[in-house]
Amino acid sequence: MKPFPPAPVLVGVALAECVLLVLLSTGEVSPFRKTPIAERDVVKVGDEAPAFRLRDLAGNVVDLSQLRGKVVLLNFWATWCGPCRVEMPSMEQLYRTIPRQDFEILAVSADPQGAAVTRPFQQEIGLTFPILHDPDMRIGVAYGARSLPMSVMIDRQGVVRQKIFGARDWDSPEARELIQRLTKS
Repeated sequence: MKPFPPAPVLVGVALAECVLLVLLSTGEVSPFRKTPIAERDVVKVGDEAPAFRLRDLAGNVVDLSQLRGKVVLLNFWATWCGPCRVEMPSMEQLYRTIPRQDFEILAVSADPQGAAVTRPFQQEIGLTFPILHDPDMRIGVAYGARSLPMSVMIDRQGVVRQKIFGARDWDSPEARELIQRLTKS
């Protein structure tokens, strides 16, 4: 019997599976598609964040344009993505400490099952920030989320200031400094 792979190998395999599943779901990798989505179709740092409207767990429509004047952490994730699950508790810690008049988190789920899988996850972890649903990854692809998790920092004027690929400790001093810097501008 072979020994179980070490933890770093398992994390790498899980991350590769998250990337492949996102690429397959967005059409980036397909036996039928020969060319990837053009880079010009993807939002870049310095671009105005494209407005979108998605439903939350309660079925309410959340419109990004209504958050103008706040710094927004836009996080693309899925319940099946291991690194996504790892970063969520630190996002919750951050969300609980920064005033709502200055900051908002929008966690955009790529789960095609929607609330059927995100609601139990939200309850299990105790998340209080809005969870939105983008089951066909239309919004995720527009923002360049070709792997999960991916986060986009949007400033008060609605401009994309940073794209962050992979899981992060959002409760770290560096993350807090980034958000404080954006809330002061």
